[in-house]
Amino acid sequence: MKTILLAAAAAVALGTSAMAAEPIVGKWRAPGGGIVQVSDCGGAYCAEVISGQHKGKSVGRMSGSGAQYDGEVTDPRDDRTYSGRAVIQGDRLELTGCALKIFCKTQVWVKI
Repeated sequence: MKTILLAAAAAVALGTSAMAAEPIVGKWRAPGGGIVQVSDCGGAYCAEVISGQHKGKSVGRMSGSGAQYDGEVTDPRDDRTYSGRAVIQGDRLELTGCALKIFCKTQVWVKI
């Protein structure tokens, strides 16, 4: 009986941690070939370039859950920050940044 309870507790703990991971967390390949790491950063999700020409630059901070996130995105080429939205569909992340809410540009990142 004790073994069954321990096994059940372990299964619940493993299942909970797997379910708690947000789909935005992880490594993504940006269109230019650079890799971006998205991680939990105190109630939000922060994106940092970890390989390529702009390695080490912060490129966004988003809040949300599931398939949709809102926040700010930063273009690492000129360090300008825009209002942004990320929508996840499977292993693709559509990242849209807008200036004045009318001038928008979208990139598609692929999960690696």
